[in-house]
Amino acid sequence: MSELNFASATSIAQGISNGEYSACEITEYFLKQIIELNSRTNSFVTITEEYALKRAKELDSAQARGEKLGVLHGVPVAIKDLGDALEGVRSTFGSIPMKNFVATETTSYVQKLIDAGAVIVGKTNSPEFGHKGITDNYVSGATSTPFDLTRNSGGSSGGSAAAVADGLVPIAQGSDGGGSVRIPAAWCGTYAIKPSFGRIAEVARPNAFALDTPFVSIGPISRTVDDSALMLSAMAGFHPRDPYSLPNSEKDLALIDSIEPRKIRVAFTPDMGGFPVDEEIMKVVRRAVETLQSAGVSIEEVSLKLPASPYELSQLWVRLMGLLYTDAFAGFSNMGYQLLSEDRNTLTPYLVESLERIKLRSAVQVREDQRLRTQVYELIADVFDSFDFLLSPTLAINPVTNLPDGKTTVPKHINGVEIEPSIGWCLTYFLNFTGNPAASVPAGFTNEGLPVGLQIVGRRHDDRGVLSLSKFWEQLQPWINTYPLNRK
Repeated sequence: MSELNFASATSIAQGISNGEYSACEITEYFLKQIIELNSRTNSFVTITEEYALKRAKELDSAQARGEKLGVLHGVPVAIKDLGDALEGVRSTFGSIPMKNFVATETTSYVQKLIDAGAVIVGKTNSPEFGHKGITDNYVSGATSTPFDLTRNSGGSSGGSAAAVADGLVPIAQGSDGGGSVRIPAAWCGTYAIKPSFGRIAEVARPNAFALDTPFVSIGPISRTVDDSALMLSAMAGFHPRDPYSLPNSEKDLALIDSIEPRKIRVAFTPDMGGFPVDEEIMKVVRRAVETLQSAGVSIEEVSLKLPASPYELSQLWVRLMGLLYTDAFAGFSNMGYQLLSEDRNTLTPYLVESLERIKLRSAVQVREDQRLRTQVYELIADVFDSFDFLLSPTLAINPVTNLPDGKTTVPKHINGVEIEPSIGWCLTYFLNFTGNPAASVPAGFTNEGLPVGLQIVGRRHDDRGVLSLSKFWEQLQPWINTYPLNRK
């Protein structure tokens, strides 16, 4: 069964359906791979072996009874170690005070995966409360990209992306408040899509409206576009307890439409209006753009005029996230966790600083921040007045070197320009200001063999279009055989 490591979720589900293997056989195989190989990347922080084996047996019994099979029947899936909860399973949030926290209920979108037949095999590493674009924390340490085990996987869904890229699971779930599925996808050479805000419902409490500052989306991470579309289809759908939940799609999102390259108009921004981007990354991205042009896609380079510097806009993102974390910490306080008082000294200093700064801002200043955010919204909307898609590099830098004791950092400057350390090197968070769907596809490799991501942005609510252009690119430049353990 060694060929299964890099098999698609679609083919695994089909193999179980036609009796080629059972859910138990698949689950046992992937659990064995996780146990044996996880030390390479440190992707998983919790392996749900007992739960997964029990679930697989239930699925095999249901199949034997002739029950209708879900689209992910028997497929091993990893979920992120944040609020992506599975009842009875530990969720550490990458935080020392929470390292023994056990979820008392299952998150709505995780339940949808289960209802679709998925087998949850474990929880994957993330930075503390997902507050930055690299995966490292004081509880579980750093996660590595399989392409260089000394370097970081990216974050905050870094464990999920690394697990997929190393063949430990075919698909994994992540969340994206500033690029957190797209960032690790770029550094791990996988595919990931942040769907339109509200496409996948999330029941946030104690504040049901918290996830709009910035827009936070749940998203799939996979090795193929088809698998992400399948997983997205399984998780998507209206939920009456989510005030931002979108209506159900009229057409199954798993059915990807074909793109006619000569009928679409595509804009390309090399720097999202002023971000300093590593020269080698830019070369890889420009080659990808040229490949699309050679395939008949009309692409025009555009110059975006930012309402403030990239550094200032990164700080805006940090402030908005501070509001989100304030709500989250209020919920933990109700559970008895006093994170900013009793447990303060155990938290990441930068996270504490951002939360303390947000306490000093008035309601009027928060409104001023939303006005600046509106200018970014207008900027992106202006692009889509003339174009169907927007392309950019996903990230400005290559994977950074991991450091011990949770101290992995990014450079303070790129090309001599100062950057904000948590997100300022990511050309992704703009789309969390606006809610547009956006994906990262593998664009190619640097001279050192490190993966580079190309970001594909679509019109608001055009998730299907982003999937279609992503699929078109995958057909032009397949990447399935590029993974270190899958090279042929």
